Order: sequence, then structure tokens, then C-alpha cells
Amino acid sequence: MKQGNESSITDFILLGLFSDSRHPGLLITIILFILGVAITGNSVLALLIWGDAHLHTPMYFLLSQLSLMDLTLISTTVPKMVNDFFSGQSFISHIGCGDQLFLYLMLGVAECVLLTLMAFDRYLAICYPLRYPVIMTPRVCLRMAIGSWVGGMLISLMHTVYAMNFSTCDSREVHHFFCEVMALLKLSCEDTSTYEKVVLASGIVFLLIPFGLILTSYILIFLTVLHMNAPEGRNKALATCSSHLSVVSLYFGPAMIIYMTPGSSLPTDVDQCLFVFDVIITPMLNPLIYSLRNKEVLEALRNILWRKLMFIVKR
Repeated sequence: MKQGNESSITDFILLGLFSDSRHPGLLITIILFILGVAITGNSVLALLIWGDAHLHTPMYFLLSQLSLMDLTLISTTVPKMVNDFFSGQSFISHIGCGDQLFLYLMLGVAECVLLTLMAFDRYLAICYPLRYPVIMTPRVCLRMAIGSWVGGMLISLMHTVYAMNFSTCDSREVHHFFCEVMALLKLSCEDTSTYEKVVLASGIVFLLIPFGLILTSYILIFLTVLHMNAPEGRNKALATCSSHLSVVSLYFGPAMIIYMTPGSSLPTDVDQCLFVFDVIITPMLNPLIYSLRNKEVLEALRNILWRKLMFIVKR
């Protein structure tokens, strides 16, 4: 099998986004721009939260973990895609494919768990403000973060080991821009119907149930906010929660369409567009949503920029 250079018979070929594109140069430029914005936005947001004492709260600690996950997620798929475009090769080894699949699934599950915990955090903060500091201690926040990461690793390891052990037919062409589990199953010569039911069950557990819990949390929050007497407190609560709900919609919407529908029911183009939104666009939008609509984050950014400016002037 050849595509520029020799490839091992165990390698896969990622057909990617550019094989059918009429304007691949424009597309790669847009993707590079999104990658730059995502890396900068998530890195700055995480560093702001870690460096500013005013942001050392449970909500912002969990938000810093979301930024780390988004940063890792977009770094798992896009650099490989960009390298393939400029090198003219789209091979990925069996081990490399397994690594990419593991990281994507790990981060996907971890984000589902973390977004649910973030909704629980907002529920406690708004509905039970007096009990909130007692419940959401630094130790509890750390356990939440560790639980999200470890839970994602364990679930991902199970799916990765199972999916990568399916035997494949003659074709090694993956109709995707990264090694995604459902795209790999289409190459298998074996009956994968049982495993597809496992994927659907995982979607129910890690997408549908968390999404239901998040919606329930925000319904209760909204009812509490309606009874608030202070307009300033009500507006602040609504602004914070609307940011989180926007991120939840961006992430859970495409993911539920992808994994809660039968694999053959979505056209390849639609499937790839949903993944582009979920894996590339959402990690770019998340830090922008949280920073542009959050006065505390903007204030922390202004303070740091002002201190840097004063330091340069004094030199």
C-alpha cells in the first residue's frame, strides 16, 4: 500500500477532511486559525485561574480542568491532520491509531463527567449558598477533577482495547480525519452489532443521563433565581449559568447525535461535520464563552496585562 512512502500493512489511511474538498488551502488555513485560537484561549484561561487568587474557587478550578481537557482534545487530532496535509501522507500506525482513539474517548467521557459536576457546583452555590463552602471544599474539588480524569481513562481503555482487536478486511482506509471508534468498526470483517449496542449503552450512561442531570440542575437553579430579591445577584447567577449551558449545548448536542443514532443512519459528510464541531470548534469557543461573558475573568486578565505593562515601562 503506497501513498508517497512505504507503509506497513498494519497502518491505516486517514482520508480526512481534504480528500473531497474543493478548497483545501482555505480549509487548512481556517483549521490552523482555530487551532491557534483554541491553544491560546485555553492556555490563557487556565493560567489566569491558577495565577489569580481571586479565581481560586471551586467553579474556576473545575473550569481550569475543562480548559486542560479542551487543550488536550484539539491537540490529539488537529496537529496530525495538519501534518498529513503538508507532508502529503495520511498514514497512521496501528499503535498511533489506538493512542488517538484512547485519548479522544478518555477526554470525551471526562468532559461529560466534568460538565455534570460543574452543573452540580452551580446548583449548590445558588440553591444552597450557606452550605456551599462546607460541601465544596478544596479536597472535594480535587476529587471531582481526579474522578473525571480517571473515569475517562478507565472507560476509554475498555473501549479502545475492544475496538482495536477487531480484525479488518482488505481496506485500511478510514473515512475520517482521526481514528474514531465507529469509523474503525466499518472496516471490520466481524459482526460488530453487539459492540455497537455497547457503544449505544455508553452513550446513554455518559451522554443522555448527564445531560438530563444538567438540565434538572438548571431548572432548579432557574426556579431559585426567580425568587431572588437582589437584581445584581440574579443577573450574575444567570450570566454564569448561561455560559455553562452554552458550553453544554455545544458539547452534548453533536455528541448525542453521533452516538445516540444508528451508525449507518448518518451520511459521512454530516458525521464528519458533527465531529469537526465537537472536536475542533467547541474547544475554541469554550474559553471565549467563559472569558468574554465573565467579569471576574476579564478583570483578572486586565490586572495581569496592566502589571506586565507597568513592568515594561519601569524597565
